[in-house]
Amino acid sequence: METISTTCVITGGGPAGMMCGYLLARAGVDVTVLEKHADFLRDFRGDTVHPSTLQILHELGLLEKFLQLPHARIRQVTLELGDEHYTVGDFSRLPTAAKYIALMPQWDFLDFLVQEAKAFPNFHLRMQTEARDLIAQKERKGGDRIAGVLATGPGGHVQIRAGLTIAADGRHSTLRTKSGLAVEDLGAPFDILWLRLPHQQGDPVDLVGRIKQGQLFVMIYRGDYWQCAYGIPKGAFDTIRAEGIASFRARLRNVAGFAAERVSTITGFDQVKLLTVAVNRLTQWARPGLLCIGDAAHAMSPVGGVGINLAIQDAVATANILGPLLQKGVPKFADLKKVQKRRQFPTRVVQAFQVFAQNNFLAPTLNATQPPSAPWIVKLLDGWPWLRQFPARFVGMGVRPEHVRSPKR
Repeated sequence: METISTTCVITGGGPAGMMCGYLLARAGVDVTVLEKHADFLRDFRGDTVHPSTLQILHELGLLEKFLQLPHARIRQVTLELGDEHYTVGDFSRLPTAAKYIALMPQWDFLDFLVQEAKAFPNFHLRMQTEARDLIAQKERKGGDRIAGVLATGPGGHVQIRAGLTIAADGRHSTLRTKSGLAVEDLGAPFDILWLRLPHQQGDPVDLVGRIKQGQLFVMIYRGDYWQCAYGIPKGAFDTIRAEGIASFRARLRNVAGFAAERVSTITGFDQVKLLTVAVNRLTQWARPGLLCIGDAAHAMSPVGGVGINLAIQDAVATANILGPLLQKGVPKFADLKKVQKRRQFPTRVVQAFQVFAQNNFLAPTLNATQPPSAPWIVKLLDGWPWLRQFPARFVGMGVRPEHVRSPKR
């Protein structure tokens, strides 16, 4: 079995893991990131890079280079209830360098971070390497401490010894399961079906949400196509498939608005991907030698599309708090708990909002038989453009946005 040593090993090459790896390497820490896939080319992942993340890239001096990559920009959020059209969010007033959401395939974002991280000789990326278990060692004062991971790579089994292990391997985290840390499930009454519809000249380029006759449909502009989210009651996908693709197209045609005739491009359910929505969080994010961040610490609902950006905020806070300590040695358990203390409040606030929206808006909508009426808050935002900055700030910047504090070495 191959054995390597590093100061910090990060499992999962998603937004949280890759941003954390970049920041720690930038701060002079020897860091190894493990990614189980051969590349990042996986569709139907979150592709919204929010103003908070763009601000972090700005602080790192990377924003201008990042924006040279192909992307689309969302400056407003619109909502259609029945036949009525409302504007409910405006990012143009945010106190950030980039006053919009950038839409970019996640693989391009991750490839960008990898290329920038490779400029640091202490950054190591091992693709096709999946962490399978934790390495625990006994402490002199009793108890045990996580001292790295056991992984499987192209050459077989590999043992990676590290002073700190960071689990950033997503909502189905293997290391979270192996750690024995307790998960609190907040519940989600709906699932999402992802699909694509063609984009045509003259289409709008903002984020479009539609609610009609018990159906929820969100269209996200992706340059040459629309990435679409169709909300369904929890566990209803099997029933929808049993009804057949023609019936499903009829559902879409009823709610797709200007794109109604394009639903004929959906010829089979192989073009539809189910996202089983889950909202949960760890009660404790760490144990000695191990820290969970991103979806491994808190799985988010797709409401607001904030999951990626909240995970990146975790990564920045982790580098800010632990980077200087990792330069000197192994962080104590009390140091790891400081990350949770810093990030737990924004996580709880966002999840509370998501659960409220799910239970009081989305679930009733998906079970409604009558056309919905606009809530007073939607009418207020539509009628007073100045107010639209506040939901945009909550979604685009989040609660307690992080800033880069770790020095470059």
